[in-house]
Amino acid sequence: MSLKTPVLDTEVIVTGVPQSKRRRQLRRTAESYAFLSPTMILLFVLMIIPIVMVIGYSLQDGAIIGKDHEFVGLDNYMAVLTNPSFWNATSNTVIFTVTSVVAHLIIGLGFAMMLNSTLIGAVPRAIFRGLYVLPWLFTVAVIAVLWRMLLAPNGVINFLLNTNIEWLASPQLALGTVTFINIWAGYPFFMVSLLAGLQGIPSDLYEAASIDGAGPVQRFWNVTVPQLRPIIVSLVLLDLIWTSQQFALIWMTTGGGPINVTEVLSTFTYKLAFAKYDFSQAATSAVLVLLMSMVLAVFYVRHQKARD
Repeated sequence: MSLKTPVLDTEVIVTGVPQSKRRRQLRRTAESYAFLSPTMILLFVLMIIPIVMVIGYSLQDGAIIGKDHEFVGLDNYMAVLTNPSFWNATSNTVIFTVTSVVAHLIIGLGFAMMLNSTLIGAVPRAIFRGLYVLPWLFTVAVIAVLWRMLLAPNGVINFLLNTNIEWLASPQLALGTVTFINIWAGYPFFMVSLLAGLQGIPSDLYEAASIDGAGPVQRFWNVTVPQLRPIIVSLVLLDLIWTSQQFALIWMTTGGGPINVTEVLSTFTYKLAFAKYDFSQAATSAVLVLLMSMVLAVFYVRHQKARD
């Protein structure tokens, strides 16, 4: 009777993983990257490369149209940061953004609570939902043209108020008017999101609060607001990012005028590039706007991670 010595798989002894299993893992990893590669290539070409180019332009003098692209370091940043027009645009952007976001939240929450109320029948509720979400369905171009016609000296608004006010041409009223238009166009986003959040709050919480003797106001502050807080924070951070970069609405209604009273950072940057042809300082302004947006984006990402 002969004893056979077992043959040992040296690859299993050395690595502890069979060769076939390692190949399957590598194949799965390669497939994952293959599926991601189109998106990664698009992000690299359409976002990473332009951002790097703009940062490079901000460090040069005579970028794009100049013959000699002289490296000037941070001189463009000093020029933009000491430009009174930049700080005027920053101030207008802060006023425009903060006012719009606060109004979006208040109006959106108010309409969401009304549509979630049992005091309104099913048919009126459906009609109100269609009417309230209507501004969200229009494009920015349609909204701008619509409100320019309504606010014209011979438009419907002046006819109803029996006045002859230049709403979009008055230095005293232009910024408030553009802010009102943006509020009207943006509150449905908050309304729809908060309505979904309200419908997800368990009714048991309200019943328990009522048994404890809590009134409508107490139930709102102690049940509704805590339950909606994660949604509210997310909406506010997103709206701050979007509204601070609003360009089309302002450009198509006032163009940043009159006398720069509605000038925001986006229109300021655009005029530097395509009115003054100073692409170096326009790139610098764009980088500064990017940095401000990244600060808000960091808060948003941290909040999302905390929610998860």
